[in-house]
Amino acid sequence: MISINIDPVLFSFFGFEIRYYGLVYVLGFLLGLYILNKARKEKILNLEKDQIYDLMFYLMIGVIIGARLFHAIFWDFSYFLKEPWKLFYLWQGGMSFHGGLFGILVAGYIYCKKKNINVKKLADVLTLPAVLALALGRIVNFINQEIVGTVTDVSWCFKFKNYEGCRHPVQLYAAFGRFLAFFILLKFWNKHKEGFIFWNFILLFGIGRFFLDFIREDLRYLFLNAGQWLSLVMIIISSYILFRFYREDIKKVFSFKKEK
Repeated sequence: MISINIDPVLFSFFGFEIRYYGLVYVLGFLLGLYILNKARKEKILNLEKDQIYDLMFYLMIGVIIGARLFHAIFWDFSYFLKEPWKLFYLWQGGMSFHGGLFGILVAGYIYCKKKNINVKKLADVLTLPAVLALALGRIVNFINQEIVGTVTDVSWCFKFKNYEGCRHPVQLYAAFGRFLAFFILLKFWNKHKEGFIFWNFILLFGIGRFFLDFIREDLRYLFLNAGQWLSLVMIIISSYILFRFYREDIKKVFSFKKEK
C-alpha cells in the first residue's frame, strides 16, 4: 500500500490560492495559443493574429460550460438540483471530460463557421496540445486524490484520503494512456486527410475511457457508468466517420510498405 500527501495548492498568496488544476488549464490555454500562432505563421490555418485570441476565448468558455454542465447532469444531478447556484463554484472541482469535449466542439464549430475557418484542420491542429493538457489533468487528479479506482490488492495500489481500502491509481493509468495517444497521433501529422487526427483522438479516448472505467469507483447504470455510456457514443460516431470517409488513410496506417 502506497500513501501520497501532496498539497493540491501550488502556492498561496494573501489567501489567494494557485492550484495545480488551475495551472493545467492555464498551460493548456498558453499551449493552444502557441500552436495556433505557429499554424498561422506556417499558413496551415487561415487565421488572423487577433482571431487567435478570440478563438481561444470561445474555446475556453465552451470547455468550462460544457464540462461543468455535463458533470452536474450526468455525475451529480441530485446535488446540483438541491443547490443549483453551486454550478458556479468552479474552484470546488467537478468537471466532465465528455462535457468539456462537447463544449469545445460546439464553440469551435460556431467560431469557424462565423469566420470561415477550416474546422477539420483546426481540430487536427488543436488535438495534440489538448491531449497533452488532458494527460496532465489526470496527473493533477492523482495529486488531488480524486477520481479513484476500485479496491485492489496489487502491490502498486494507493491509499487515497476519504476512501476506504487500497485502490487502483486509475488517474495514472489514464495519464499514461493519454501520453501514449499523443505519440500515436503525432505520427499521423501531415500524412493524412484533414480531420483524421481528430477522429482518431475521439476513437482512442473513447476506447481507453470505456475499458479503464471498469476499475473506476463510480455509480453504474445498466452495468456501465455514465462515462462509459458517453464513451460508447464517441466510439460509435468516430468509427463510423473513420470507415466512411477515411478508408484510404486507415490503409496507410496499417501498410508496412516503405514510401518511395
